[in-house]
Amino acid sequence: MILVTGGTGFVGSHLLYLLTLENDAVKAIYRKKSTLNAVKKIFSYYSDNFESLFNKIEWIEADLMDVCSLENAFKNVTHVYHAAALVSFNPKDYKLMRKINIEGTSNIVNLCVTGGVKKLCFVSSIATIDKSLNTKIIDENCEWNTENNNYSYAITKYGAEMEVWRATQEGVDVVIVNPGIILGAGFWKSGSGEMFSNIYNGFKFYADGVTGFVAVKDVVFAMIQLMKSDIKNERYILVSENRSFQDVFFQIADTFGVKKPSIKITKLISSIAWRVDKIITVLTNKSPIITKQSAKSIHSNYYYSSKKITEALNFRFQPISETIKDVCSLYKKDL
Repeated sequence: MILVTGGTGFVGSHLLYLLTLENDAVKAIYRKKSTLNAVKKIFSYYSDNFESLFNKIEWIEADLMDVCSLENAFKNVTHVYHAAALVSFNPKDYKLMRKINIEGTSNIVNLCVTGGVKKLCFVSSIATIDKSLNTKIIDENCEWNTENNNYSYAITKYGAEMEVWRATQEGVDVVIVNPGIILGAGFWKSGSGEMFSNIYNGFKFYADGVTGFVAVKDVVFAMIQLMKSDIKNERYILVSENRSFQDVFFQIADTFGVKKPSIKITKLISSIAWRVDKIITVLTNKSPIITKQSAKSIHSNYYYSSKKITEALNFRFQPISETIKDVCSLYKKDL
């Protein structure tokens, strides 16, 4: 029996679609019934038979911080995909992220250990990989450095990884994936989905920083292959290509057939913007639009290597240009 946490999220819903194609025994955790429709929507992109696939899932109402509800979800489970997390770059969410990302993962690990789970796959992030600027190519050997990765989200995801590694000391095999910016369809008001919707609707700004991008399909394909393999106690960067934000933004605009973003955000503009936005956030109690960390990241050039996963599984990533075409097509379909 397979259990997926975060099944109603971006990665989790795409993962569930593939798992239901291959398995009859799949459980998934949800907190609100209203979020289940988003999963059906993802399924409908890829199959006319999406209702029957969706109905193969045994949905369990549970919360990462409620051990009793989790114990119910873990009954007869042998393999766990832990994709649930809180993603936020708002400093005000730090304590909540610590609870969900670290304490919640600790609860999952504890139940894997006591329940005799055979293997655990954890969805982490490239945020936990050291990004020292004196390192030209970033790979899994770039150890965490607090000074270089001292923003809230990175700290909590790193803490979650430490909990997952603890499972290896208590008899549970684990694999960790560290995806770059994940591109995919269906969640148009958050994450990379919001990037597509903003550009379609005339977003005017771009930056020239470089980072790693990957298709959500590749992320979940890699997760499943790793879980099926004999590989254990390893982590893998998942990046298809290292591209500039400018390049990706322009290609999205071209694919949509809309005007490209035309205003380049300079470092000076960014440094002023995040400070002004911080004042506005304090005065209005709204979530920040740009933070100190995001202002820094959009101008940094980070190049990631996926050599480890390509060699371990003979894995081949979808080119980002094809991913963008697929996502833009589904966005237009949803319109």
